[in-house]
Parts: sequence; structure tokens; C-alpha cells
Amino acid sequence: MAKRLPAGKDNAPEMTSLNAAQLEALLASLQPLLPGAVYDQVAGLLGTLQWVMELIQKKNTTIARLQRLIFGASTEKTANIFPQPPVADPPAQARPKGHGRNGADRYVGAQRVAVTHPSLRAGAACPDCQNDKGKLGPRPPSRIVRITAQPVFSAAIFELQQLRCNLCGRVYTAPAPPEAGTAKYAPNVGLMLGLLRFGSGLPHYRMEKMQQDFGVPLPQSTQWKLMEEGSRDLEPIGRELITVAAAGELLHNDDTTMRVQSLKKERAAAGVDRTGIFTTSIVSKVGPHQIALFFTGGNHAGENLDQILQHRSVGLDKPIQMCDALSRNRSKEFEVLLSHCLPHGRRNFVDVAENFPTECQKVLESLAQVFRNDGQAKQLNLGPEPRLRFHQEHSQPVMETLQAWMKEQMEQKKVEPNSGLGEAIAYMLNHWEPLTLFLRHPGAPLNNNICERALKMAILHRKNSLSYKTQNGARVGDLFMSLIHTCRLNGVNPFDYLTALQRHASGVKANPGQWLPWNFNQTITSPSTG
Repeated sequence: MAKRLPAGKDNAPEMTSLNAAQLEALLASLQPLLPGAVYDQVAGLLGTLQWVMELIQKKNTTIARLQRLIFGASTEKTANIFPQPPVADPPAQARPKGHGRNGADRYVGAQRVAVTHPSLRAGAACPDCQNDKGKLGPRPPSRIVRITAQPVFSAAIFELQQLRCNLCGRVYTAPAPPEAGTAKYAPNVGLMLGLLRFGSGLPHYRMEKMQQDFGVPLPQSTQWKLMEEGSRDLEPIGRELITVAAAGELLHNDDTTMRVQSLKKERAAAGVDRTGIFTTSIVSKVGPHQIALFFTGGNHAGENLDQILQHRSVGLDKPIQMCDALSRNRSKEFEVLLSHCLPHGRRNFVDVAENFPTECQKVLESLAQVFRNDGQAKQLNLGPEPRLRFHQEHSQPVMETLQAWMKEQMEQKKVEPNSGLGEAIAYMLNHWEPLTLFLRHPGAPLNNNICERALKMAILHRKNSLSYKTQNGARVGDLFMSLIHTCRLNGVNPFDYLTALQRHASGVKANPGQWLPWNFNQTITSPSTG
């Protein structure tokens, strides 16, 4: 039953505590009484409060850890956790001209306008040379970047002249020009809506308000219809990306909670035990390319990974799977080389550094050396095999020393096993093999950062749109996120790519393997495409 706790000092209100079942019952009673958006906000607030209360009750939760979990940490660098004694500031160096600005070369989508000199040309005599022997030669142009603003969606009204015969009454209408098109909305409007909604987290109601300000109405219901219609031309590529990703030599996966209103109702009506709904992100490295995939529903990250690996060709080597140590993230049906995220193990020591400064500083400084080694390997642009040898030479002694020290702390009872430090050490020792795969297998990463960055797309959608209404909406969102983020990982303009898929929909459907983000331009320019 709900517990009502006595009021504290300073006129604090009486506190009511609900267990998970009571919270679900309360939300169920509120749902028919509140509009959908308001209910989602109330459910989110109550769920957050319940989560915070559970965190406070845990014995290893410090105020510092609670602050980081709720408000986020600006940085977890060792130097900021354990500040060094102040030293004299080095002399300030003048920043180079233009520091921090985007150069003209960064504006790859800008229109290029060539401006010639009004009176001079290459090869002409220099007007300032008195002997008339100086000749003007070409050199790189001076460039000015000019950025202008415009509505995201603009409209044109074609007023077709009409003439009527005063005798027979027949009306003659001027033919519409080709640019008027055959439909009210251009085909790529739905694609831009998908890019704004799922690539930038802009909900439909905000877009509707902005378009009203520009005098070009675009209602929410129309936005969804256009976006769903535009997604149909993208579905063959979504299926093809799954097939290609299955052959990857390295697959990262993780998930985050999500809300799908219709799925939650269906499960409640069917009495399904598993109530969690998640969005899984999987990033697969296939040769020089990377593929991002998103899946929203009741499956955990490991189950979604297994569905992808079902498409993997027989005879390929076992892939590396990078994830955190949660059992639900691991593949259950396929053999993989399991690799765990080293920063997850490190974060356990960050959380208790305030209570165990000496021990945690030793661990964090050791891991900092390993991360510096990995950064140096990237700067040297080392391939998988040279990188493995580099880590074995420079990082393996550090990790072996750290492992021996942690074993000594536990075996000689120098640390209480149930303390925050004891649990942090136990986590590292229990998962030592997957945490150190980078010391034994070429190409094994140290962290799962690329997957966690991909998940920010889903988190941004959840934050701004609160939830998906239906499972079909979640499917459309997953498709757009998969294509958009895959483009970003491979340095491709997402809108150009989506537009090309729509324009060549029949060719994409016939041979999707030729329309991937890294080869679609070659396909377009090939003579057979026409």
C-alpha cells in the first residue's frame, strides 16, 4: 500500500511513496481523464520521481553521483576529478587569424558564384607597372561567404489565366507550367519532414507553428501523411542495410527506453509480463563503411542483434560485439567475440571517487594512460594489427598491473566487498576478459561511444515528441533514423541521398545494393541509369 511519510521541518509536505504496481494503477486511472500529450508528461514526471527515489535508497548512491545522473556531467576527466596543485600559467599565445570559424571549404552545400574582374583579365598588362612589362596571372580567388535565411517550406501559387467566350460560354485556361507539378506537395516535402523530425528532433506541432508564421500552412496531420508516404520509397534500402550490416566485422549495440502508446495499451490488455519498450541502436562496421540501424519495440538490444545476425552468411569469422555488461545486450543465439565498454567500468570508480580518493585515483590514472595510448594509435592512423601490437606493448603492462592491484585489494580484504569501491573493483574483475579484448584481438574497440552517440537521436525524439503513437509510427521513425545517421557516419548529405532514392524508386527497388550511401552517386552517373 501507499505509504504517507510524516512531514519534516520547514513546513515540508507529507511524502507519499508508491511501489511500481501502485504507480501503474494510478497512471491507468489518469489516462482516460487527460489529453494524450498531458498524460505523457505526467507519466514521465512520476516515473522520473520514482526513479530518483529508488536511486536515493541505494547504498552506493552519493550526492555527486545523483547530480551527474540527473543533470549530467560536463566532464569526467581524471584531472577534473582529482585537481592537481596550481602551477604558473604558461604565457598566452595569440590565436591564429580566423580561429574557431568555419572556412569557405566547409560550406560544401553552398552555391558557388564566380565573379570576374570588371576591367582586368589574365595575361593583361599590370596597370601599376610603369614599364608595361608586368603581366597578370591567375591565383586562387578571394572568397566571401554570404548566408541568408528562408522558410523551410515555401509555396508558389500559379494563377492560370482564364478566358471565356461571351457567345458560347466556353472557358479557356492557360496550361500549367512544368514547375507547377501534378500534386499540391512536391515529393521531397515528406523527406524533409522526416529529416527534421527524426534527424533534428523537431516535432510536428512546432513545424506547424513556424510555417504559420511564414504564411505557408502545413498542418500536423498533413505532415505525418506526407512523411509516411515518402518513407515507402526508402523501405528497400532499410532492408538492404540490415543485410549488409549483418556481415560486419564489428557491431556495437545498446538501447534506451521509449514510449509507444498503442503497444503499451495492447500489452496491458493482453496481460503481457514484459512491459518495457525500447529503441535499440546497432552500429555495424563493414570494411571502410559504418551502418546505423534503429529498432523500436519490446525486444532488448541483444534480441535485435540476433535478428540481424540471422542474415549473416555462413563461413564468415565471428564478429566482435561491443556493448555494456547488461545481459540483455548480449547475443544469445550466435557466437561473437564479446567486448565490453571500458568507460562503463571506469565510471563506477568516478561515482565513488569522493569516498575513496586514493584508490580511485590510481585506477583512473591507469585507465587514462590506456586511453591516451588509444588516442595516439588513432593519430598514427594505425591499422588493426599494428594497433593491437601498439596496445600490447604500451597498454598491456598497465592493465596487468592494475588487475594485480585490484585482486590484491579483494583477496587481502583491503576493501569491503559490499562498499562502492568493492563493487567497482568486482565489476572490473568479473568482466576482465571482454573489457580487455582490445589487447588480444585486432580491431576491438575500447568503448561503445559511437553507439551511444547514435542513441541520442532516439533520446532527442523522446524528449521533444514524448512518444510514438503507434507501432507503425515507430517503424517509420526507425527507418528515417537508420538512413539519416548512416549518411552522417559516411559523410553523405542525408537530404540529397533520400531525394535520390525517391527519384529513382524503381531502380532502388530492383537493385538496392547499388543505392547505398557510399555508392549511389556512382550509380546515378553510370550510363545504364539514364
